[in-house]
Amino acid sequence: MAQKLRVLVVDDTITYRKIVSSVLAEMPAVEVVGTAANGKIALEKIEQTKPDLLLTDLEMPEMDGLELLRRIKASGLPIGAIVLSSLTTRDSQSTLDCLALGAFDFVLKPSGGSFEENLRRIREELAPRVEAFARQLEVRALLRGVSQRSTASALPSLPPTPPAQSAKTTAGRAEVVAIGISTGGPAALGEMLPRLPADLHAAVLIVQHMPPVFTRSLAEDLDRKCRLRVREAQDRDIVEKGNIFIAPGGKQMKVCREGARCVIRITDDPPVNSCRPSVDYLFHSVAEVYGPRALGVIMTGMGNDGASGCRAIKSRGGWLLAQDAASCVVFGMPREPIQEGIVDGIAPLNRLDQEVVRLVEKDLAPCM
Repeated sequence: MAQKLRVLVVDDTITYRKIVSSVLAEMPAVEVVGTAANGKIALEKIEQTKPDLLLTDLEMPEMDGLELLRRIKASGLPIGAIVLSSLTTRDSQSTLDCLALGAFDFVLKPSGGSFEENLRRIREELAPRVEAFARQLEVRALLRGVSQRSTASALPSLPPTPPAQSAKTTAGRAEVVAIGISTGGPAALGEMLPRLPADLHAAVLIVQHMPPVFTRSLAEDLDRKCRLRVREAQDRDIVEKGNIFIAPGGKQMKVCREGARCVIRITDDPPVNSCRPSVDYLFHSVAEVYGPRALGVIMTGMGNDGASGCRAIKSRGGWLLAQDAASCVVFGMPREPIQEGIVDGIAPLNRLDQEVVRLVEKDLAPCM
């Protein structure tokens, strides 16, 4: 960015205000414009400092982080937020509520440890998210036409999607939908999944990059909104149509064939792409078990987890859909499959559900 990203740090604990401010001070493109001990003080500081981004705790006296984000959304102020959360059931639900209000992402607060250890762990989690938020601001400015000349070079150059191969017409419909998603995922899933019909003739398997407890809260939240049944997957669940299974945080999820049926296996296998659960881990198993009857959907998120799995699904004759750059919170995970030209369709978030239904219910190529 031409100007530094202006950040306000909001936390009632002075130790965390120091830790977060120290991490941000190491980033040359970031300026800490102030700190606040609760949401009420933060609202006053916002008027004075005009930040681009808040780093806010959840549990604070007088006004907590969730109420702070409600006030900001109601005011229409264009301020992003990254939430500092704890690994508790209460905080996991509050974090999901913050994401629904438009928070960019969240970072887990370390439990215990020395100042130096907590500083290191916060740095590892926070720095890439702040950088991704800054890139998002740049891309959105370009998409608004602020800099027409630089748009073509700044946005990804996408090759035309190849036409569906003739073999697709005889491969049959997709019987399983495997979704890989990360940053921006809870809000995107909350928009997309409730639009899927109750009689969808496929099971849906989801890897959302999230820690333990949070995936359970996400599944419960989505189950209240969706016509399909949504739950956090358990070992040996049967993959049946009409069900949405979310990989549990801190575990890996894959599918295996046992006789005439397919079952989910939850494992403690090592992280893939530093992720557990990993999209690649799931997608590779789906490609092996379902072959041309698999549909992979790669959506918003940082990094490239899922790229190898997309290649595996494609090599076995399966379908691939990707969320488009404009509707992604972070256009990271879909970028590689799109640029390689292996996806069968690219769609905005508000149309992905239609393309999923098209491939599950009919032997038709997706609309571009």
